[in-house]
Amino acid sequence: MITAFTPNPSLGTKPAPKKAPQPVRIRTFVFEYKTTVRDLPPSASAVDLWLPVPHSDKSQTISDLKIESPHPYEVVKAQYNNQMLRLKVRSPSAEPFTVSVRFQAARREHLNPVVAPKSADAASATEAPDPNMTRWLQPDRLVPLDGKIRQWANEVVAQANAHTNLEKAQAIYNHVVSTVKYDKTGQGWGRGDIYYACDARRGNCTDFHAVFIGYCRALGIPARFSIGFPLPPERGTGELKGYHCWAEFYTPETGWVPIDASEAAKNPAQRAYFFGAHDENRVELTRGRDLTLAPSQQGAPLNYFVYPYAEVDGQPFTSLEQHFYYQDLKLPPTKRK
Repeated sequence: MITAFTPNPSLGTKPAPKKAPQPVRIRTFVFEYKTTVRDLPPSASAVDLWLPVPHSDKSQTISDLKIESPHPYEVVKAQYNNQMLRLKVRSPSAEPFTVSVRFQAARREHLNPVVAPKSADAASATEAPDPNMTRWLQPDRLVPLDGKIRQWANEVVAQANAHTNLEKAQAIYNHVVSTVKYDKTGQGWGRGDIYYACDARRGNCTDFHAVFIGYCRALGIPARFSIGFPLPPERGTGELKGYHCWAEFYTPETGWVPIDASEAAKNPAQRAYFFGAHDENRVELTRGRDLTLAPSQQGAPLNYFVYPYAEVDGQPFTSLEQHFYYQDLKLPPTKRK
């Protein structure tokens, strides 16, 4: 007689196999940043030029930095650990000159291990305490934290019934992705003006993240801004036409959490992914807004610093031509399913 099998309670039942976490994706590439200064006025007595130079952190390793310049330069540190090339030419000729910054980058997928536990290696991507935490609670020139912004932020989290800071940040992210359209038509977009973005409900990455960062800070959640360049997902080589920016917010329970609201708006299937993750298809050049360069520029603080900035005799000078190139060095790893 065949009897039915009865599991032995003392032995327990065999748990279902768990899907093994995938390794963090890493993209290794060469990046080149070329700037040409043109049309210098004959009366110019001095020209100052600043270019962002990336530095290594938890999400990227920068190596093999090479700079070509017809004039002496220095690489200096500034606010928020930003790094930059600074060049000063006295009695410049009217002839154009070109400065090239070339480096190798290994950019790691940034996954918060609490919010996005998709990887076996995510927890190892630790970060030293940020000495600028107080700054990430303060307003920017185009992101004020006035009564209206606080009211709108509170309405968003109340409607979502959000209580913890993580829940509030999630509610703000969902609100921004759902109500702002990625649209670079007309005028006003691209400055990261929170009132423009809240009124027009459209813009580029700068506008998306102005709303996210402003609402978080208005609720006492530290949030910070980073800017650099996006790389197309397809590996290869080419010229990049424009910048990309993204954000992070902080809670004591999670540490810094990466988000990319504009990429989520452009790619709805990736909406959940981009709350708690930045992909590896990017390189960061600088962090923060309302920036003072080093040595300090004579003009106003920069709204953000991703393109070259120049002054002639202390006045902003805009006759600059820039090009940005990338070349992948390795084939992509197996895609995560």
